Amino acid sequence: MSDEQTTEPQAQPQGETGQRRNNRRPFRSRNNNRPEGTEGNVSTEPRQDNRPPRTDNRPPRQDNRPPRTDNRPPRTDNRPPRQDNRPPRTEGVEGNAADAEPNRGGRDRGRGGRRGAPSAPIDSNLRDFVVKNQDAHKNRLNPHFKLNLENNDKVRITPLGGLGEIGGNITVIETENEAIVIDIGMSFPDEEMHGVDILVPDFSYLREIRKKIVAVIITHAHEDHIGGVPYLFKEMQFPIYGTPLPLAMIGNKFDEHHMRDFRRYFNPIVKRQVYRIGNDFDIEWMHMTHSIIDSSSLAITTKAGTIIHTGDFKIDFTPIDGYTADIHRLAHYGEKGVLCLLSDSTNSYNKEWTPSELTVAPGFDRIFSKAEGRIIMSTFSSNIHRVYQAIQYGLKYNRKVCVIGRSMERNLEVCMQYDYIKLPKNIFIDAEEANRMNDKDVLIVTTGSQGEPSSALFRMAIGEHRHIKIKPTDMIVLSARAIPGNEGSISGMLNYLQRAGARVANDRDIHVSGHASLEEQKLMLRLTNPKFFLPIHGEYNHIMRHRETAIACGVPERNILLMSDGDCIEVNTKMMRKTKTVKTGKTYIDNQNNHQIEDDIVIDRQKMASEGMVMLVAQVSASESRLLSKPLVTSFGIVADRHDKAFAQEMEDVLEHFLINLKPGLIENPKALENDLRQVVRKHIYRKMKKYPLIVPHVFIM
Repeated sequence: MSDEQTTEPQAQPQGETGQRRNNRRPFRSRNNNRPEGTEGNVSTEPRQDNRPPRTDNRPPRQDNRPPRTDNRPPRTDNRPPRQDNRPPRTEGVEGNAADAEPNRGGRDRGRGGRRGAPSAPIDSNLRDFVVKNQDAHKNRLNPHFKLNLENNDKVRITPLGGLGEIGGNITVIETENEAIVIDIGMSFPDEEMHGVDILVPDFSYLREIRKKIVAVIITHAHEDHIGGVPYLFKEMQFPIYGTPLPLAMIGNKFDEHHMRDFRRYFNPIVKRQVYRIGNDFDIEWMHMTHSIIDSSSLAITTKAGTIIHTGDFKIDFTPIDGYTADIHRLAHYGEKGVLCLLSDSTNSYNKEWTPSELTVAPGFDRIFSKAEGRIIMSTFSSNIHRVYQAIQYGLKYNRKVCVIGRSMERNLEVCMQYDYIKLPKNIFIDAEEANRMNDKDVLIVTTGSQGEPSSALFRMAIGEHRHIKIKPTDMIVLSARAIPGNEGSISGMLNYLQRAGARVANDRDIHVSGHASLEEQKLMLRLTNPKFFLPIHGEYNHIMRHRETAIACGVPERNILLMSDGDCIEVNTKMMRKTKTVKTGKTYIDNQNNHQIEDDIVIDRQKMASEGMVMLVAQVSASESRLLSKPLVTSFGIVADRHDKAFAQEMEDVLEHFLINLKPGLIENPKALENDLRQVVRKHIYRKMKKYPLIVPHVFIM
């Protein structure tokens, strides 16, 4: 058809058929392929189909399409003829739409296509593989299918410390015949525990199951995981299994407590090897990144199933030593099937991924490059990689290093002895030599980032350190986060430092946490894919938030328990339940002599500090039950000094009234007499002063 013979397309009727025709893309003109003399003419060849002749009044077709070869009935509507050159349809309308109209440009005519388009065909083979992949996901993500549900063996998990608090971590895992103890940590006292330096767990339950315990298992060398070991070993001893650094630091503690012979219980391990401990436990140590070197997670396999204990961890992909967390082994156990996961909850509220230890380097570089006088850097003595980075930047700016603080010196020396870090010994100087050098050539690394009154930095701040005095040109670098409860002591120390004129740098970019944030907790849950979950290590709000994270990661709510210290949790492949509660608590330790402080001593100290004390010394006639002389009354923290005489007279009146109304026969029992007098005096003081002071009566029967 030539250009002159082209006619304007006529309007198509509305409706489904009309819409489908309007949506078709017209074909190119085929006139170039027509024989000469046939342009624009209607075909005069006889029809090849069996259709009856047309009975409508439509005009003849004006295009060059070949005659139809299908058996469709003639059209009975009044639509005008088609004006395009599309070939006739070769199938009935009941055929496959995709085959009937192959020239639609391969467009999708399925259910999600354009309105009015016929449904796309469903390949039954592909549909079968969709179902198979869904089943594969179900089997992969649901640990229920990886466990032996016919297994009736049980394992019991009992935390004795570390829940509802930060520190003091200790957990017992036991079968019917044997038990292991995971970590024996210490914690720090609050400000009401006068004269107490550290707290260690109550070992009452360990005494009960002493014959079942086959080993102590150590995850890492932080004080809140190993600080209580010497105090347990003074009473009972067991084999200790752990990596070299934790065992070396426990050995130092044994030396301090004059228990060097107990090093014979050490059993160093190799990570990624499975150790049979006792008859019921197969344990593998898996490397984990944390704020101390040589940390581990544990895979504890029993007849009941595998328990993963994460210890303290974070997922650091660029650690200082290059040893990343062994997530491959965690995934290996997750693929095999994990019965229960015990995971660190300390940073449950932190939504951002915990930064790598390497991220503190730019902050150190910025501060060290601008410092004009001495740099005094304080951090946790166990954070060796932080200390190592500070020393590296000190060397970069030509400074000698002075290490002050017993724990800092000891930990750094141990790590250098065992080649965890490598530093030349000629870079170190002692405190006396540091005082003789130019300030800009000295870097002091010390303890005291938490404002502990006995720490080196605190003593420097108040001017009581023997060698180092704070100068206005000093730069104090606090590279540590405040442990909850230490904010007040840190603030007080900062006040002392700034009064001395020193500048203090405690920016956020010079410290990173060693604990997993919410995203890392999710990764741990997904890697291990446990059936049951027990959040550990943290206060109640931390483990509660960790529970929500686990539910979001697919652990059913009914498979999660929030434990408290002393809860005994029984687990097997079918269920998890709390069976009983065992005795727990804290033992008070005086760190000056490494001896235990009895509970009643601490209670008396608290009472004296908050309520005061009254001492009564009286002589009483045995025959007449009356005072033989004026009693001696001494009070502390009750009344002002100028009111002592009036208070003593008042106590004398109380004592006389008490003797007048004395019970018959009580005069013959001095101890009972003193107890009754104590109650009478306490009630009298409470009525007048609303105080319950410590009452110390001494009655001599003459």
